[in-house]
Amino acid sequence: MNAKRGGKTASLSKPAVPKKNDGLLLSPSERLILNIVRRHGTMARAAIAAETDMVQQSVHRLVEQLTARGLLRAGATIRNGRGQPSPRIELVREAAYTAGISINTDSITLCLADLSCHILEEVHIRTPPTHRNASLTAIGDALERILARNGVSREKLIGVGVAIGGFFVAGRRQMNAPEPLQDWSLIDLVPILEEALHLPVWLENNATTAAIGESLLGAGLWAQNFAYLSFNYGFGAGMVVGGKPLFGTHGNAGELTLFTPEEAAHRPTLSSLMTELRANGIAIDSVEDLRQRFDPTWPGVESWIQRTLPALNRTVNAMTGLFDPEAIVFGGQLPLPLGRLLIERVRFVDIHRYGVGPDRPKLVLTETNGDTSAIGAALLPLKERLFE
Repeated sequence: MNAKRGGKTASLSKPAVPKKNDGLLLSPSERLILNIVRRHGTMARAAIAAETDMVQQSVHRLVEQLTARGLLRAGATIRNGRGQPSPRIELVREAAYTAGISINTDSITLCLADLSCHILEEVHIRTPPTHRNASLTAIGDALERILARNGVSREKLIGVGVAIGGFFVAGRRQMNAPEPLQDWSLIDLVPILEEALHLPVWLENNATTAAIGESLLGAGLWAQNFAYLSFNYGFGAGMVVGGKPLFGTHGNAGELTLFTPEEAAHRPTLSSLMTELRANGIAIDSVEDLRQRFDPTWPGVESWIQRTLPALNRTVNAMTGLFDPEAIVFGGQLPLPLGRLLIERVRFVDIHRYGVGPDRPKLVLTETNGDTSAIGAALLPLKERLFE
């Protein structure tokens, strides 16, 4: 349907998807300043230069530019020694927002984040996303409700990060997702998602987005180098090196191909745990149901741990040897009590020359509250466009 306006034909069709570079093109130096302020929350302007290789005058100029663009603001001044008082600088949280969507095998999670990476709201859609078109409609409706509840206009939403399990194929354009997500597999998803949401979309593997979320809000606050083990319907990993996510040439860094087809059946996947529990008379509806109701005394838990522990040990030792991380984070949809059991049982290779081995990474549970994959997905557009 068309309408006439000013003698020209004006289309009433759906709005075009904004380009990913609309409105927010920052220089590397500006992104560095924003990221420093994000990490500290608020800090004296004079203290920013100490974390860069720039002189004070250059830092002051950049802060003024970012303030003029509405991304930074000055608060109360503080006195440092005998020098001139320095204003405190902070992010303008309400200047920009992003949304994150995690498409799991049995549910969908959405969240809304502001410029400071603070999560304003997280919503779960319990219906399994087996039918893509119906799920996209539900996602669009849920996103509109989240924006309305939080008083956020679409104009301030700079993009959407989308996380899905599986690995990239076809030059990073398609995902090979788990069987319950067949309707999302082996198609060019980004154009479909952007058309449905009318927003720029960044698509990543859910283990990688979880690692991003952990790097900004969890273990990454004290560990610059860590591996993130994502226990979901499947089993994957994400890597953070020097505080930045490792994507790899084809977007598949962390894709665990350590096992033969016969060994793959003994990986520590939550789908195999559900099969084990059902065989022992425990009724489990979904991975989310497992996460919510998990009981370590259930029959089948111990046999599953014993069966999958060799594969988990191999994974932990391989990542330790290849990347020498400060930490290995156990996360994904893993029930926390089960995570504690696994961490207690994991063993590093301990046969070394002279009986002395190398330092080992800390094995820790995720320190991010909520759906880490969705949170990381929400932070992905911020990291790609505004932070280094």
